[in-house]
Amino acid sequence: MDFLPTLWFILIAILWTGYLFLEGFDLGVGMLMKLFAKNEKQRRVLLNTVGPVWDGNEVWLITAGAATFAAFPYWYASLFSALYIPLTLVLVALIFRAVAFEYRGKAHTLAVRNAWDWAIFLGSFIAAFGVGAMLALSTTGLPLNANGDRVGGPFAWFNQYAVLGGIGVVAFSLIHALAFLGLKTDGDIRDRAAKLLARWLPVALLPLACWAIAVVWINASLAALAPLLLAVVAMVFAWIQARARREGWAFIGLGVFLLAGVGAIFTAAYPNVLPSTIDVAYNLTVSNASSTPYTLRLMSIVAAFGLPAVLAYQTWTYWVFRKRITESHIPAAHPVIPII
Repeated sequence: MDFLPTLWFILIAILWTGYLFLEGFDLGVGMLMKLFAKNEKQRRVLLNTVGPVWDGNEVWLITAGAATFAAFPYWYASLFSALYIPLTLVLVALIFRAVAFEYRGKAHTLAVRNAWDWAIFLGSFIAAFGVGAMLALSTTGLPLNANGDRVGGPFAWFNQYAVLGGIGVVAFSLIHALAFLGLKTDGDIRDRAAKLLARWLPVALLPLACWAIAVVWINASLAALAPLLLAVVAMVFAWIQARARREGWAFIGLGVFLLAGVGAIFTAAYPNVLPSTIDVAYNLTVSNASSTPYTLRLMSIVAAFGLPAVLAYQTWTYWVFRKRITESHIPAAHPVIPII
């Protein structure tokens, strides 16, 4: 076993899990702006729950992509070139979403504010679906030839696994956001979120569970059965806690479900980082897709200091902004007259 390539395969899996966990409820709240909030005050409450943390959560996406580029350049090159169109759409969606967060409060008309709301909703949906599709294809395969180039047209990547992964991340983000709102709000929003969480949690987690089961089945991985079983137990636990209105435990249960589910997926996929659906001889693995040992050693030293620092900073941020938000905390909208 190649120790450093395997270590970085595990670290990249952890980074993607961190992104899906933190940005999951973040993207879900963005989608709930149109699907859940009843009025302007409730939309502002939803925005304020993620306002202090959404940009920090996106750091995990950048770090996961950068780590893939540095540790496995052939994986990065094949994946990003094969998925050029969907990942470009994800990038554009994240840009519009970020701009909407900043400029929504500066809108002077209802029509402009509504347009920014749609930018947040569509940006969150497209980003969640695109990332889910990309990760699903990374673990089930793309039509790659011996050079690692995609075979087929620009939509050769679009198959049942891409759809399953996309829907899985979108559905998880929505249900994760409802659990998050149960922790961060009070009053009508919290009550409605709790009811929807208890009702839809098993249904929302089903696509992600099916993706994990499919990867384990395709690779016939016995090692992945333990984390897969843990994911099922965590799902049942989260549902029981949601029905009992214990939002904190439900949120933790969803986190364990995600960690175990992604763990099962990457365990089953190992040692492949990007399988080829044309010929298994063309599979990209931790051995033939990795950087040089010197590069991986240097990255490991940097990560030993960088990752704890990021974790400490984000933990502190969530602690500072831990209090609940209600509609009574939101002041009435008022025009701002610029000083000339």
